[in-house]
Amino acid sequence: MDQSRIFEWIYDYPNFVVGPLIGIFFVGITWLGILIFRSVVRNWIHGDQRVNDMIGFTFSGFSVLYGLLLGLLAVDAFQAFTVGSTVVSREASALTTLYLGTQGYPQPIRETLQADLREYTRAVIEESWPEQRKGVIPTGGIVFERVMAFSNAMTAFDPKNKKEEIIHSETLRRFNNFLEMRRQRISDIRTRIPPVLWWVVCIGVLLDIALICMLDMKIHVHLILGGMLSLFLGLVIFLVAVLDHPFRGAVSVGPDDFQLVYDILMKPRADHH
Repeated sequence: MDQSRIFEWIYDYPNFVVGPLIGIFFVGITWLGILIFRSVVRNWIHGDQRVNDMIGFTFSGFSVLYGLLLGLLAVDAFQAFTVGSTVVSREASALTTLYLGTQGYPQPIRETLQADLREYTRAVIEESWPEQRKGVIPTGGIVFERVMAFSNAMTAFDPKNKKEEIIHSETLRRFNNFLEMRRQRISDIRTRIPPVLWWVVCIGVLLDIALICMLDMKIHVHLILGGMLSLFLGLVIFLVAVLDHPFRGAVSVGPDDFQLVYDILMKPRADHH
């Protein structure tokens, strides 16, 4: 089983539901651990008063290292999210320049090329993005058909004069740049934190909770402090998991740049009425 899929289910539910549930789950585990520890092994471990200080010292050092790990993962996940947003913006820009470049072609190929790009953009917004948010990588359908149709039309075009040769050469360059941006976006859909790091995170949070449970203090203070720490741990892990996939779930990079290009540049005039 792919350990990186341990949090896949969170993308199928609203964040305002999943976030609190994960926090409450961690609090419940901590409180249960505290109650079990106090009734089973407390007297065995805390035979010496210095044990509590030793546990507190170990907990402090462990928390620093674990907090550093979670912080680095959160930064890495946010950077991946930012990179994904930048890639989408660049693809939309490449699509814009490609569409504008086709205006120099004679009819009827001009309308053919622009229609392919128009249908491609619409399909990306309406078909590809919903699939991406479900974790499905778009590899076929109308999007692929329009890209291939555009490529075939470009290949079949035979420039008749120097002007058309220059326009055709520049459009081919823009098309290659557009394909590179598209390939990078599709590649970024697979971007995720390596499974081994999720294993370390999961083991680390269990050890952190275990150290919280091993501390010796009044029961109500123990439950309050343990609950606060575990709640925050749960929310941070939830944050990292949500940002782990730039194109997955509700908190993800949207098709706003494509929608803007379509509305301003490509949308047929009849659609404005």
